[in-house]
Amino acid sequence: MKIQSLISERRIKRKVKELAEEISWDCRNKDLLLLGILKGSFVFLADLMRTLEIPAECDFLKVRSYAGDKSSGKIRIDFLPSLKKRDVLLVEDIIDTGLTINSIKEEIKKQKPRSLKLCSLLNKPARRKQKVKIDYLGFEVPDKFVVGYGLDYEEKFRNLPYVGIYPVK
Repeated sequence: MKIQSLISERRIKRKVKELAEEISWDCRNKDLLLLGILKGSFVFLADLMRTLEIPAECDFLKVRSYAGDKSSGKIRIDFLPSLKKRDVLLVEDIIDTGLTINSIKEEIKKQKPRSLKLCSLLNKPARRKQKVKIDYLGFEVPDKFVVGYGLDYEEKFRNLPYVGIYPVK
């Protein structure tokens, strides 16, 4: 199976460094909690956290919304840590329709965090169904199915060090 490269490993590393510098500056006086959405965000979150210039904690949400290569439009949060009075940076691999991330943000807001920001490696605006405010963004991608750097197709290809286009039939 040939995966066409879309965003190289070098470009990703450069962008992660830029995002970490911006987040470090913006959150320099905060008690930052990076909250990753499993499984797709774990590679991005790990690289981002190691590059931050400020102390930060991390935790994860387990969310289900995909069936194969399509978003089901319904989410289920399997785990949500206590976020009351926390400065939360929600870390996501890709923003697609907006339905999942907005549902997650609503659940987080119910816990009354001190602040809530969103960081996403990728944004696919062509598929947007709901408006989403992304505070820290890596790259915009076309309306193609992408894998690599944590993103998968049926649990495969997360290990690729780049983001590529998967030829879904």
